[in-house]
Amino acid sequence: MDNSSIPEDLRRFVLTSIPSVPFLEALLLMRADPDYAWRRDTLARRLYVREKTAEDLLADLCTARIAVPCEEAGAYRYGPADAGLRERIDRLADAYATHLVEVTHLIHSSLDRKAQQFADAFKWRKDS
Repeated sequence: MDNSSIPEDLRRFVLTSIPSVPFLEALLLMRADPDYAWRRDTLARRLYVREKTAEDLLADLCTARIAVPCEEAGAYRYGPADAGLRERIDRLADAYATHLVEVTHLIHSSLDRKAQQFADAFKWRKDS
């Protein structure tokens, strides 16, 4: 499965909703144990990232309506906002499990494109 063989709706989901590989890895960890209350320190250890990064990932997952805060302060659980989102995440998890390289390339291609667009915004043009 290369990037072009990832179903178009799944490609669009990755390009619009998965900002980074650590975001995807955090999402998949939470999905694997939906009843677990994830805290930043636990997520940081599992992903080998700093606690601040893990905290930001948890906040981003909440903003994306993929995780929900628990009653316990500072803890979050997997909780997609609707069945459609849950189904897309399940399909992405399957694709990532069997085609890790292709999915990560798709995520990085989105990052590369955004970085290039940002850099292009600062280019001097003759007509400027």
